[in-house]
Amino acid sequence: MSRDPVLPESPRRRLLLKGAATAGALAAVPALPGVAQAAPPAETASATPGGRPKLAPFVNPLVRNRADPHINRHTDGFYYFTATAPEYDRIILRRSRTLNGLGTADESVIWRAHATGPMGAHIWAPEMHRIGGKWYIYFASAPAEDVWAIRIWVLENAHPNPFRGAWVERGQIKTAWETFSLDATTFSHRGKRYLAWAQHEPGLDNNTGIFLSEMANPWTLKGPQVRLSTPEYDWECIGFKVNEGPYVLQRNGRLFMTYSASATDFNYCMGLLTADADSHLLDPVSWTKSPTPVFTSNDTTKQYGPGHNCFTVAEDGRTDVLVYHARQYKHINGDPLNDPNRHTRVQRLGWKPDGTPDFGIPVADSATAGD
Repeated sequence: MSRDPVLPESPRRRLLLKGAATAGALAAVPALPGVAQAAPPAETASATPGGRPKLAPFVNPLVRNRADPHINRHTDGFYYFTATAPEYDRIILRRSRTLNGLGTADESVIWRAHATGPMGAHIWAPEMHRIGGKWYIYFASAPAEDVWAIRIWVLENAHPNPFRGAWVERGQIKTAWETFSLDATTFSHRGKRYLAWAQHEPGLDNNTGIFLSEMANPWTLKGPQVRLSTPEYDWECIGFKVNEGPYVLQRNGRLFMTYSASATDFNYCMGLLTADADSHLLDPVSWTKSPTPVFTSNDTTKQYGPGHNCFTVAEDGRTDVLVYHARQYKHINGDPLNDPNRHTRVQRLGWKPDGTPDFGIPVADSATAGD
């Protein structure tokens, strides 16, 4: 989704949708229960031979007109959902005890862009994480007066219920350069917390690469900031030279970092970096890059531009789930970032015999989802 950060006057990166339909009245979500509860089998049909609930089929699209989705299954038994709204002016939040339930859950606006100054424009790709007993949201934004000066910002909420309490603006995450940066995600590994993100590195002929750093606290980096990937293969450089939207899944003694590449039309696709769990994560040599994309558009299922993914688990607590956005048509009039129809989608993530993820293809729309 990146655009050329060297030429900010060229509106080539997620233009604001002037005249777009407003969000309407968004109902508040009730408070969390005082005691954490496991997700009930409300959307399960029967039991497997082993006695585990059989998962109901996922409904796709899950949430319409929401790109860059992030779903966090918390220990309270709820799935929390946030994503980019096509007006690029607010951060939204939903919750449900089931994945399918997110599609009809009430949506609350928990933070809005400033009218002037920093965090005033282009509110993109929020992710909500629970760290040290507090909620944190990482997102990208720009000053209202300089809408292409995109940087990474952090909100904090100390209340156990993220729909309550105050979202405190912790400020900008300072990286090695004051350049176009976005799509931050965080994960912990063996007692250390890391931030992965996309940024334009001065002197390189690309839009964005993928970077990694250890964190001193949830809004401050420490130590080296290393580049893990830069667009190099043809499939990463269609329209724009882009690596962005990283996300990490830890399984089978390895760390798998997905990312998205190329322009945000039907050429948008997902790549994969892999590191051994015992390796030094801040050494770029530890990461192996797949020479081919792992998830791409599909004419048979009519899903185009799949990307900016995350991972969660299904209600059984065992089935890995791929979360991403895609469009239902291939051809777009004008800049694809003016088109609001990137919908959130979910599907089961498979595993190959060698322990690596099997992404398959973007599944077709559900018969019950409608047009």
